[in-house]
Amino acid sequence: MMVEIDTLTGLPPSAGSIKRGGSLADFIWFRCGGPAEWLVRPADIEDLSHFLSQLDPEVPVLPVGVGSNLIVRDGGVRGVVIRLPKSFASVAVEPDNRVRAGGAAMGITVASKARDAGIAGLEFLRGIPGTTGGAVRMNAGAYGREAKDILIEATLVLRDGAVETWPLEKFEYSYRHSAVPEGAIVVEALFEGSPGDPAKIGAEMDRIAAEREASQPLRSRTGGSTFKNPDGGKAWQLVDEAGCRGLQIGGAQVSEKHTNFLLNTGDATSADIEELGEEVRRRVREHSGIELQWEIQRVGDPA
Repeated sequence: MMVEIDTLTGLPPSAGSIKRGGSLADFIWFRCGGPAEWLVRPADIEDLSHFLSQLDPEVPVLPVGVGSNLIVRDGGVRGVVIRLPKSFASVAVEPDNRVRAGGAAMGITVASKARDAGIAGLEFLRGIPGTTGGAVRMNAGAYGREAKDILIEATLVLRDGAVETWPLEKFEYSYRHSAVPEGAIVVEALFEGSPGDPAKIGAEMDRIAAEREASQPLRSRTGGSTFKNPDGGKAWQLVDEAGCRGLQIGGAQVSEKHTNFLLNTGDATSADIEELGEEVRRRVREHSGIELQWEIQRVGDPA
């Protein structure tokens, strides 16, 4: 097979966009960190598949949604970062209380579409501030439910460009983890709920929204839940008991409102945020003997 290469970029051509040194800090929630060596926004699934099939296998590929649970280190990300554009954000209701969502569709959009169709069980997606692709990849969850509880199947474009549709079982889900391989991009998911009253579904979504607003620093530059909850415990409580509420390093701070959230107070570097997280882990380990595990994904190189 002849490999196509764009002479200007040294990468395969794309019907979408390819940008050298594309800013990630412009859209990830922390609003800091270095650029992507190459930021690629494919036009559609076929374009993405073709691009990856032609891309040198040695070039790393990282899919990024809205970066709501991501620290991009200050030196940036080598290789190709794939960001799905709005053409991947469609949401459609199907028979049997099912909803098909593109990988770039936001959780709130999927939940709202299900509500309007009288499909219950997807309300928790209102409380997940990320994309469908990210939710499927990391088995995102909130308010007692996880992606694995509603997923029927999902379509992936693998690192070699192969397009595969995986049933739920193939994801081998555990807490905030799946078997999705490195460099693969979740481009579509099929969810299933149950019949429900749109008014009751809407009320539950409103309750979730109000609870999040009251308990989480949603209007700050943050990255969502920092640490995974250990078995039988709550990460925020361990952080609080270790005396870390309000702890600050550089421009990074442990939220006073919810101690499992780290904040960029305005001028934090990603190094500040990661150093603060490691200091919190150290203090929790010293206080309780429990080793907190990062839930936020940390990518890229130090400055």
